[in-house]
Amino acid sequence: MFLALLGGCNKKKNQEQQKQKGYETDFGIFFEGYSGAFVLYDVNNRYYIRHNEEQCNKRLSPCSTFKIPNSLIALETGVATDENFLLKWDSIKQPIDSWNRDHTLKTAIANSVVWYYRELARRIGNDKMNDYIQKMNYGNMDISGGVDKFWLMNSLTISANEQAEFLIKLLMNKLPFSERTINIVKDIMTLEKTDSYVLMGKTGSGEKKDEKYSQGWFVGFITHNNNAFVFATNIIAPEKANGPKAKEITYNILKSLKIM
Repeated sequence: MFLALLGGCNKKKNQEQQKQKGYETDFGIFFEGYSGAFVLYDVNNRYYIRHNEEQCNKRLSPCSTFKIPNSLIALETGVATDENFLLKWDSIKQPIDSWNRDHTLKTAIANSVVWYYRELARRIGNDKMNDYIQKMNYGNMDISGGVDKFWLMNSLTISANEQAEFLIKLLMNKLPFSERTINIVKDIMTLEKTDSYVLMGKTGSGEKKDEKYSQGWFVGFITHNNNAFVFATNIIAPEKANGPKAKEITYNILKSLKIM
């Protein structure tokens, strides 16, 4: 249905393939003001679409997109019992108002609550966390930056291509987790349900003030009755690149492809 770059095909061949199928969209128009990468995988037809191949291979901090694997590991190890697992707010004022209360796994991923997931990671512990990161082959698999912060503009990095591969495995239940764990995480990732599709995803934002750049992620998948599409988008800019903007760009691309 959607044709794109397969494996190591070069840019010229990719453009020719898209032209033959009627997909000549210049995705660059969606990334104005940003250096952006976009990966889409059509599950039924086993096709990839990629924008900005170089950046699709560039590893960045996963930031809050790591809440997806963090949730999987917490559930599988029993650190979190289910989507209603409650952690009490310690009353320390947080930078985002919605973080200043008690949270469950479901509300914490919806509100991207950093303190909640840092506490989950501490309870998981370095050894178990590292074990699962290795089993998942997640990005550069480097958690040396500290068990409760390695994913926050720190030692762990992952590319858009690697995010897509991870999510394909999640979608198809091919990760080292139980069906129950995977189903709970898919449920708490759900952002939209319509008559024609279900959209699951997670944003991520980060900045390096000393290096004067900011970044944003939006990753996930969208399922239809007869097909599914995995996507990973990241954007980089000197400032104002963040997850909500990456999400907006992704929505616009998916709508242009008539997937949403």
